[in-house]
Amino acid sequence: MSAQTWVETLMASQVDGPALNTFTTAVTVLPAHAIYTLPTNYFYIGRMLRIKAQGRISSGTSGTFTWQVMIGPTSNIIAFTSGAFTTIVSLTNITYDLEILLTCRAIGSGTSTNVMGVGRLTSGILTNSGATGITNAQSWLLPPSAPVVGTGFDNTVANQVNLFLACSVSLAANAQTCHMYSLESLN
Repeated sequence: MSAQTWVETLMASQVDGPALNTFTTAVTVLPAHAIYTLPTNYFYIGRMLRIKAQGRISSGTSGTFTWQVMIGPTSNIIAFTSGAFTTIVSLTNITYDLEILLTCRAIGSGTSTNVMGVGRLTSGILTNSGATGITNAQSWLLPPSAPVVGTGFDNTVANQVNLFLACSVSLAANAQTCHMYSLESLN
């Protein structure tokens, strides 16, 4: 029997996120208005969120990138990580398309609430180098190994949802700009 639910767009960005380069620590790719705050007790077991992001990415001579979905009172808890992915070197302003599905696996206070995520990154900048079991360099399943439950967070407080990117090497040529972003509730 159907759960009789609907898809609801919780947030859609209206402008580009910050132009990122020369960074290593994970930083938000979103404009400030697109960091969405979920209400207290938002999650229940089985609740799903979908994150979509599209933009451009550039690669210098070395390094890897890692996507992270951060959830928490100040979007400070890694609820999902893509794992590091390598890129073809010396490419500039290559389009990417990212989609991440998150499913709530447990709820509660403290660090009891958690989600499991699976995603897909599609871009002409991706390479097979260092990846396990990846045969198509244009699209990666995220994470490249078995999905795992992310770090727990407190469902009894309001939580921000934010999308971060980290780069292993700080180069001006390792750059990214998120042009479009949406956060959807699937049930």
